[in-house]
Amino acid sequence: MTASTDSVRPVTLTEWLAASPDARQRALGATREHIARTDPSVHAWVRVAPQPPTRSGPLDGVPFGVKDILDTAGLPTEFGSPLYAGRRTDADAPIVSALRERGAIVLGKTHTAAFAYRAPAPTRNPRNLAHTPGGSSSGSAAVVAADMVPFATGTQTLGSVVRPASFCGVTGFKATHGLLGFDGVLPCAKSLDTLGFFTHTAADMLALWDALGHPTGTASEADAIAFAAPDPLPDLEPPMAAAFGATIARLRAAGVDVRGVDVARLLADLAAAASTVMFYEGARFHEDRYRAFGDKLDDLAALVRQGLATTKEQYEAARHTISAARTRMAETFAATPVVLVPAAPGPAPYSLASTGDARMNSPWTALGTPAISIPMPVGDALPLGLQLVSAPGEDARVLRAGARLERILAATKT
Repeated sequence: MTASTDSVRPVTLTEWLAASPDARQRALGATREHIARTDPSVHAWVRVAPQPPTRSGPLDGVPFGVKDILDTAGLPTEFGSPLYAGRRTDADAPIVSALRERGAIVLGKTHTAAFAYRAPAPTRNPRNLAHTPGGSSSGSAAVVAADMVPFATGTQTLGSVVRPASFCGVTGFKATHGLLGFDGVLPCAKSLDTLGFFTHTAADMLALWDALGHPTGTASEADAIAFAAPDPLPDLEPPMAAAFGATIARLRAAGVDVRGVDVARLLADLAAAASTVMFYEGARFHEDRYRAFGDKLDDLAALVRQGLATTKEQYEAARHTISAARTRMAETFAATPVVLVPAAPGPAPYSLASTGDARMNSPWTALGTPAISIPMPVGDALPLGLQLVSAPGEDARVLRAGARLERILAATKT
């Protein structure tokens, strides 16, 4: 779809930004009608209740969804749990405030796995309703994939932005750890928790990053870099292994410099270390909640029990593994500034019983790197994402690189 005429509802953020103010106003009504028709089968929204912007800015009149662990003035923030039904705060989380100050409209709150952990939300994958959309940012990925809003907020402690983006066939970006403040957001593990966003395309994500006032670099900076890709590949499901291999071959055929790098063992070690850190820190943050609610917390109760059984020595060993890997990856990034890896082990699993496996994402979360997932060409199959990562602080570079590869893959699609 395009926004070249006011009669066409914009879908992508780029289209919304190209629309006139009057067209954006009319599009908001059409968007709510689309949600009313679509969400009864997708179940992505906790509630739709638009909250106005606080100022005018580059996102004037653009609606977005807020994951239900981010405080939002005027709306309940319930952490995806009936134990916190009706919970309200008086202030927006800073990231929500920043978006509203730039003219964006909070359209409502999106479903999350309970406490942003594992217990699945009711949300279904818009690409195939029988499959999970991923977690924990399930609702935020789905509202974008179902064309309900041009962007939505998410969070990632292991893989909760990049993996749902891959499963739902949209773009997901998590920033460098600590770059975006986590105030007003339900934490789990302070060493890992990171804010992120969902958009339709990498070009949209770049536009959103710019609207938030962050540096975006130049196109030439993205063009003049070498990429790395795992060789050998980590353990993947056949559809992902085939799609990733074909995508790398397509990029090389288009003149992109992609060099092999042996990181399979490193990724496995980092995934294990990230899990240990999450359990240890998450248990200690949620311990009082567990004392109050016990097994009513479902999966979170198991996290607390396992985390409290994790010793300080095990935690420190995991932190040492991450530190050593950070040093090694700094050398890799010096030679190849962006690394290309699968965004998930495979396509979205069948059923809503599991939100999927985060082992392709958690290593980069542990290292604190920026990461973006863009859809790979897979025809009519379930979506699969290509993940791009770079050194901490290189958010602009990874966004630019994602937009560049997105254009190349679109131009070479068969």
